[in-house]
Amino acid sequence: MSYSMTGFGQSTKRFGGYVIQFEIKSVNHRYSEMNLRIPREWNCYEDEMKRMVQGYIQRGRVDVHVSKEREDESSRPFVVNMAAAQAYLDAARMLGNRLNVDDQLSAHQILGLPDVLVPSDASSDHVHPDLEWEEVLLAGLKQALEGLLSMREKEGQHLAKDLEDRLLKLEDIHAELVVLAPTVVTDYRNRLKQRLSELLDGTMDEQRFSMEVAVFADRSNVDEELTRLGSHFEQCRGLLYSQGPIGRKLDFLIQEMNREVNTIGSKANHLALVNRVVEMKAELEKIREQAANLE
Repeated sequence: MSYSMTGFGQSTKRFGGYVIQFEIKSVNHRYSEMNLRIPREWNCYEDEMKRMVQGYIQRGRVDVHVSKEREDESSRPFVVNMAAAQAYLDAARMLGNRLNVDDQLSAHQILGLPDVLVPSDASSDHVHPDLEWEEVLLAGLKQALEGLLSMREKEGQHLAKDLEDRLLKLEDIHAELVVLAPTVVTDYRNRLKQRLSELLDGTMDEQRFSMEVAVFADRSNVDEELTRLGSHFEQCRGLLYSQGPIGRKLDFLIQEMNREVNTIGSKANHLALVNRVVEMKAELEKIREQAANLE
């Protein structure tokens, strides 16, 4: 089964008076790269969450964003961050002593300063994982990952269908090359014979003529390249519907096919054959661009 590297998944969980949002998106990348953004107090769950993502995604850049909001914001408790309040008071006294100005701050003024009055749940970090919270977070993450995987699978099916259609075009061109290849030497022999007859007034050394044709036939033979191309096509089709990541294997096969096609083009001294080679290279480039989207 072919999977695209592009997708999006999301889910929502409610627990402990919070609404927890999970969003995951993935894009093309040569390797596997993950960016996980979660509230600071959940850092103790980070390793387990990363392991879960890596179990689903084997290639591509993945961005995971988990956020939380209180269901009833009006009932949200607040506490005084004493460390921040004390720091403001110390700074005011130092400024008053240095500049000889009034350093008095009222409680109301202090509470209005940034980071002094904070939500109670933000006043400390979780040092040890809470099993109930961990279970909720992993369940929400799994649901979002399954949504992401479903989208990647659908996109992968479209890509596989497009690649298979292009593979059929390559096989049609390959069939034409198989038919044309034997005519290259015959056409060359006829052209050479006609030209030598014109230049030598119909007299020529038949032995040298035969040797020249034989050298050309050996130099322009593309039977091995055509055979290897046919094998690569079969491997390509098998990969499209195999299990696991196929992007890198497909990329290697495309490089090998390009190499064989370039060799055929360099050996061929035949206009019709060269034209087919150009068509094949154009299709291979389109296949390469599409294959770059596959995991």
